[in-house]
Amino acid sequence: MATKPLVPSASALRWLGVIAAPTALALGFLWTGGWLTPHRLTQTSLLDALHAVDGTHPGFRRNHAKGVCVTGWFEGNGNAAGISTASVLQPGRVPVVGRFALAGGMPFQADAPAKVRSLALRLKPADSQEWRMGMNDIPVFPVRTPQEFQDLQQASRPDPATGKPDPARVKAFRAAHPWLRAAGAQITHRPLSSGFSDDTYRSLNSFLFVSKDGAKAAVRWSMVPLQPVTLADGHADDHDYLFRQLIDDLHAHPLQWRLMVTLAGSGDAIDNPSEEWSRDNRQIDAGTLTLTDIESEENGPCTGITFDPLVLPQGMMPSGDPILQARSAAYMRSFYLRSGERPTVPAVSPEMTVPPANAKDKKS
Repeated sequence: MATKPLVPSASALRWLGVIAAPTALALGFLWTGGWLTPHRLTQTSLLDALHAVDGTHPGFRRNHAKGVCVTGWFEGNGNAAGISTASVLQPGRVPVVGRFALAGGMPFQADAPAKVRSLALRLKPADSQEWRMGMNDIPVFPVRTPQEFQDLQQASRPDPATGKPDPARVKAFRAAHPWLRAAGAQITHRPLSSGFSDDTYRSLNSFLFVSKDGAKAAVRWSMVPLQPVTLADGHADDHDYLFRQLIDDLHAHPLQWRLMVTLAGSGDAIDNPSEEWSRDNRQIDAGTLTLTDIESEENGPCTGITFDPLVLPQGMMPSGDPILQARSAAYMRSFYLRSGERPTVPAVSPEMTVPPANAKDKKS
C-alpha cells in the first residue's frame, strides 16, 4: 500500500517555529489542520482515530495517557562511539528525565499483564545535544505505515452497543492486511514480565548512526533490564498494581537497564517497523541507564516534555521509516492540545509516589 505523506514534517514544523511571518504561520495552521488538502492523512486525523477507540480525555496525552515520571542518569561507556559521534554515547554520565506508561488514550485504565508498557526518555548532556526516545515492550510495531495505523484504530473502535470492537471490522482489517499477521502474532505471544522494572523496551523504529568519517549505520536499540526477570502473574484485585509495584521497587533501590544497540544486517527491513530483525545481528552494549526517583505527573518533571523520537543529537538521524514522521507530528499535535486544557489529577497521584519514612537514600 502506498504511504500517503504526513505533513508537516518535523523539519517543517521546526522551521515554522523559528520564523515570525504571520502569513507563513497562518498557512502552517491551515496545513496542519488539513484544510488545504482535506482528504490527506494529518495529525488531526490520526488523533481522531485514537479518540474513536479510547475517547477524549482533556488534559492528558492522547496516547500513553496513564503514566508516571522518573529521573536518574545514563552512563555511556564509549563502546558505540565508533558508529556515532553523539556525545551521549561517549564515556560519561548524562541526566535523564523519563516516563513509564501504558499504551492507549485512557488515563484511568486498569493495569493488566498483557497491556503494552512504554518507557520514554530525555537524555540531556552538557552540550544540550538532547536525545529523546519513546520505547515499547513489544517486539515489533503492529503496522508499517501511518495509513495502516489509522485503519487499525478505526477497525478497533468500540461498537456503541457492546463497548467492544466489532469482530466484522477487525476481521475485514486483517483480511485486507495479511502481511501484518506475523507482527500481530509476535505481539500477542510475546513473553510477559512481572512489571515495568524487569521489562525490555525497544525503539521499534530504525535510525541511522553517523560516525566521525560520515559513515551511516542503520540501528535499532533496546533497554534490557539488569533486574532479574520474572513472569507475570497478574494482580486482578489492584487497579494500579503495575505502577504500585514500580513505585515500591524504586523506593527500595535504583533500577538499571543496559542500552543495547543492534546494527542492521543485509537482509533486514530498515524502514518497516513491523518486521523483526535477525537475532544474529551484531549488538553493542552502549551504556547503563539508572533510575532512582519517581513522581506523579501532577507537576512532575516529565509532565511538560514531549518525547518526540525525532529530537536527536548530532551523530544520529531518522531512517526512512514513515512511522517516525507520523509519531513526531502526532506528539506535537497532542502537546499543543493538552497545553491549552485544564490539568487533571492523574491516576498515579502524588500521594501514591511518596516514599515511606524508612526508605533508604538511593542517590549515592
